Amino acid sequence: MAEERRDLYEVLGVSRGASDEEIKKAYRKLVKKYHPDLNPGDKAAEAAMKEVNAAYEVLSDPDKKAKYDRFGHAGIDPTYGAGQGQGGFGGFDDMDIGDIFGSFFGGGFGGGFGSSFGGQQRRQGPQRGQDIGINLELTFEEAAFGCEKTILVTRSEKCESCGGTGAKKGTSPETCPVCHGTGQVRTTQRTPFGVFQTAGVCTNCHGTGKVIKEPCESCGGTGQIRKKRRINVKIPAGIDNGQTIPLRGQGNAGKNGGSAGDIYVTVTVLPHKLFKRSGQDVMLEMPISFTQAALGAQLTVPTIDGKVQYTMPEGTQNGTVFRLKGSGIPKPGSKGRGDQYVKVNIEVPRDLTREQKDILRRFDDCVDDEHYKEKKGFFAKVREMFNK
Repeated sequence: MAEERRDLYEVLGVSRGASDEEIKKAYRKLVKKYHPDLNPGDKAAEAAMKEVNAAYEVLSDPDKKAKYDRFGHAGIDPTYGAGQGQGGFGGFDDMDIGDIFGSFFGGGFGGGFGSSFGGQQRRQGPQRGQDIGINLELTFEEAAFGCEKTILVTRSEKCESCGGTGAKKGTSPETCPVCHGTGQVRTTQRTPFGVFQTAGVCTNCHGTGKVIKEPCESCGGTGQIRKKRRINVKIPAGIDNGQTIPLRGQGNAGKNGGSAGDIYVTVTVLPHKLFKRSGQDVMLEMPISFTQAALGAQLTVPTIDGKVQYTMPEGTQNGTVFRLKGSGIPKPGSKGRGDQYVKVNIEVPRDLTREQKDILRRFDDCVDDEHYKEKKGFFAKVREMFNK
């Protein structure tokens, strides 16, 4: 009694008028459902996979499909039956195992199943140009108030002689005869589990799908040339050490119609002889004399805007910090500014003459402890500690 076989279109779940793409799509869907690696130990899934493979083997072949459409099972290649019984997990004529796992798991097998196919797509498709990093030194004032600088960059640009094709003027790249423009070379391997196909980058065209018989003399067939360019960079006021300015589209040229990369300018702010920076504030340490601290004084204080006058009160102590509001670094993107903080340090005079020393002694004799609050408080604590 003849074995009753299911309709092949029914096996794949498509109509008889289905296109090649619809048949392929249905097959991939069923492979992801029944493949033994995804259903370990499931005999029913194994049997279904064999049936799906056998159906796809016929319907993906135009000649076999035409005979099946006309005569049914009796019209197809006699090896159909053997293929159904032997093939195990064959039938991967138009896709490799990387396609299956790549679509099912999102292509996450690194350098394994899916990487060659994805790499080949990137080689043929638009590729964005690489970015360029530049270090730029600025003075303290240049960073504070902003400026315009010119940088010298060596970058890849599209070859003007060949228009970026890499081929000699008057010629054009040709389809690779080895991979026929796919950028891939497929190899078939028979294993105890069936027939598997793997894809690798075509070594003849390096995955581009094109070969250049007559390279451009200017670029040597690369489609790009290296050029030095001077580029103006606007430095915003208030930029700080280590911050980066992006110059969009000014980097290396892309390939296959891809956009150019960017230039990233990272600034190094040189130290100042007087000022130090803390965010948008400026710090300054300023020496003053004992007399100025005791009697008060009109101080001439340097700022990044120039000199300003500050009235210091009498009796100012060593280490006192004064604030000059709005004399700091401009705030990027706003009209505000930080402040300047001035720390005064009382300098004790050195190398005094005998006359100067006598004057100081007479002064010290006529000033009692009531005028030294810190001194008075310190010795009061000492007496209290030792009189317990």
